[in-house]
Amino acid sequence: MAGRAPYTNLDPVRAAGLQRMGFDPLELDRATEQLLTYVCTSLIPDFPFPATGRLVARPVSDGVDRISRLPRALLCNIVSRLPASDAARTAALSSRWRTIWLSTQPVLVDAYLRKDDYVWPPTPANSRAITAVVSRILEAHPGPFRCVHLACSHMNAYQAQLARWLQLLAAKGVQDLVLVNRPWPCDVILPDALFTINTLVRLYIGLWKLPDTARLGSYRTFPHLRELGICSVVMEQGDVDAIVARSPVLEVLSIQGSNKGLRLHLVSESLRCVQICGSVVEDIAMVKAPLLERLILHGCRDLAGGMCTRIRILDAPNLRVVGFLEPANHVLKIRDTIIRAGMKESTTTSLTSVKILSLNVRFGIRGEAEMVPRFLKCFPNVKTLHIMSGKCNQSTGTLNLKFKEVPMEISMSGISEMYFHEFRGDEGEVAFLKSLFKSAYGLEKAAIMMANPSLTPFSPDDALSKVKSELSISPGHVVVLVSGGPEGGRPWSFQKGTDFSCEDPFSVVAVSRRTAKFSATGAA
Repeated sequence: MAGRAPYTNLDPVRAAGLQRMGFDPLELDRATEQLLTYVCTSLIPDFPFPATGRLVARPVSDGVDRISRLPRALLCNIVSRLPASDAARTAALSSRWRTIWLSTQPVLVDAYLRKDDYVWPPTPANSRAITAVVSRILEAHPGPFRCVHLACSHMNAYQAQLARWLQLLAAKGVQDLVLVNRPWPCDVILPDALFTINTLVRLYIGLWKLPDTARLGSYRTFPHLRELGICSVVMEQGDVDAIVARSPVLEVLSIQGSNKGLRLHLVSESLRCVQICGSVVEDIAMVKAPLLERLILHGCRDLAGGMCTRIRILDAPNLRVVGFLEPANHVLKIRDTIIRAGMKESTTTSLTSVKILSLNVRFGIRGEAEMVPRFLKCFPNVKTLHIMSGKCNQSTGTLNLKFKEVPMEISMSGISEMYFHEFRGDEGEVAFLKSLFKSAYGLEKAAIMMANPSLTPFSPDDALSKVKSELSISPGHVVVLVSGGPEGGRPWSFQKGTDFSCEDPFSVVAVSRRTAKFSATGAA
């Protein structure tokens, strides 16, 4: 269309086709860019999202080149930390500088290769220029490449270059690779050459289609791969299982945006963390995972037709962190037993290793709320409990009485910390808190984060008064926060789950508008 800025992710032919079908290509283009930004900034740990500014050489007043006099090892260290384009420019300074650049293990980030002051997102025209520069750098430098992040190229138009890049990266020993396609289409097939890069330690791929893993054969492995992220990738059943089986030291598996009904049967002697977000999930089975510490499911939904996600924990003796379990959508199976309301607890239906648990519950739905004690009984040694309260317009009915009838002492007595997110003051929420404060004899800390009042039709003062009326029975002091964040909490990021230095990945630094502390007697 004359006078209209080019689309970021759509070529003119595809945009025109969408218009003929009655779709607004501009809206699709914007939505796609939002997805790409989310993948790059929230799902890929340490992704260097571009900032404004460039490396500029400034002459010193006396004209003496002191940098070139530094020891060679220090110069190599400095150059290796520069964006690849700036590092390559140092070769023009002198013959000594050229050998220095070629001796480094460079960090190649294509987001820093543009000539447009890092304007984001890159246009298709910029993508062509970036693709050419990436090719020149990969051909020119002998390697090894310590880190390569490529997320600016529309690879459907450059599939030959992509195959060549992967061949070069395999030959030159890349350790950290991020490879994100800029759609459309979103299902460009990754070349088989990806599976020949046997030096990889960390791999994140986004917006691709996996090749047929069965055809690749078992001889292609990732012997050093410790971290794998698969973001909005089209894949067939068994693909992930096959990659995990070929990665003998893999510790972290992260999956986002799988829409085909994911089924995972994981057998791994090395996995420590499995996290899946924003995906359609049918079945997840921890068949044999002796080192698994964290199992995190966020925003996982069932297939159309009401099928629920089945979570089977068969052999994971070291599991310490589990979330975000949803009583409405998750069918929990521990060893050989499916967990149901009303069943008696036993050693075969409990996981004593779990210390931190997060539940997503709509307390307005009686069946969901009544499953909370049943789920808690499966994790008898939980010390830290997170509750995310889901929005619900249904009546709670006699839920308060029902909570009183449930022997909550058994399932809550060992909890020492509780964090209740998105509190709105509903009857079911208040009933749960009352039961918790009566039953959790070891409770030392409780934080109640009220939902953002600007996004929900409730009065913070009314909700606060409901909390105060119940805190007179609290065994300790409680902190009440009024959230200024988005409704339902902030999106999950893979960084939280993979940070093993943080004992509780569900903990957040709440941005509060109002904070109130209450003692055991309810006084402010």
